[in-house]
Amino acid sequence: MINIDKGVSIILHDWLNVKKDEMIHFITDETHMKEADAIKRWAYGADANLKVTILNSQLIQKGDVIENMTDVFCKEDVIIGATDFSFITTNAIKTAVKKGARFLSLPLSCSDGSSLLENDFIQMDPRVTYRDARKIINVLNNTKTVHITTKRGTDMYFDIEGRKPGYFNGKAARKGLIGSSSFEVFVAPNEDKTHGVLYLDGSFGYLGLVDHTVKIVFEKGKIVSATSKGNDARKLLDYIASFNSENMYKPGELGIGLNRISKTRGISYIEDESAFHTFHIGMGRNIGLGGKQEAAGHFDIVTNDPTIKAGNKVIMKDGELVL
Repeated sequence: MINIDKGVSIILHDWLNVKKDEMIHFITDETHMKEADAIKRWAYGADANLKVTILNSQLIQKGDVIENMTDVFCKEDVIIGATDFSFITTNAIKTAVKKGARFLSLPLSCSDGSSLLENDFIQMDPRVTYRDARKIINVLNNTKTVHITTKRGTDMYFDIEGRKPGYFNGKAARKGLIGSSSFEVFVAPNEDKTHGVLYLDGSFGYLGLVDHTVKIVFEKGKIVSATSKGNDARKLLDYIASFNSENMYKPGELGIGLNRISKTRGISYIEDESAFHTFHIGMGRNIGLGGKQEAAGHFDIVTNDPTIKAGNKVIMKDGELVL
């Protein structure tokens, strides 16, 4: 674990390159006042201007409260989304970034009582992940399909024709950039075309680790069934149903983890989806990731040790990068 003030310095100095007199808008909720206080200490020492907005934690995941802040966001230099949930996929952020703001998605959810800003994985060197990301993106830019398998039986197909892949490695140091504390390559697959079988053995994002592998069947870009021993499949389906949004059953993102320090521990979903030997499927909203799918939220399901083939080129073999 690292000191929270060191974590704040990594975020504001190394990733965001905040300068004197810039306006930082730190958006969090009532459960993360420790982080808000640490941000205040840093801003005071750096002569940066700081606005802190405290939202109701129960109102954030569906995104409406964020969309209502669009006009405010367009007046900021730096926006940090630091609630339990990511709102990187909202139109409000997409609009603000087009207006010249830069945004960092910093979901602080940790199930063990720690702060994300105290966890070691945020110390991953962005330069290393940039080199890995460029190799993967160069392949994805020259293919129309991605095929993913695992030794457990996963056999998934994604259509990415016409979709532009991107990557996150923490950094958003210039106007008009979006960064995320999730270190990953991402692409929004074409809606309604993802199909196959996923044997999910990692984590449910916000819900933590799976106890038993969950078999999830996708047809025409939608989950049609989920089964498992125990209660894991039911937990997943109940969580999706809680959004009351049909598009939450639809994949909106294919992600490949790049963080070599991260592990799939089920403590922070950001750490889980960043872990180097994993891939994840982001369910629901993908506005802001290059897609067109609106939904009441976005969450990621993480699977270990994939073999990833883009067209005829193997990107990863049993969780190891082979490019």
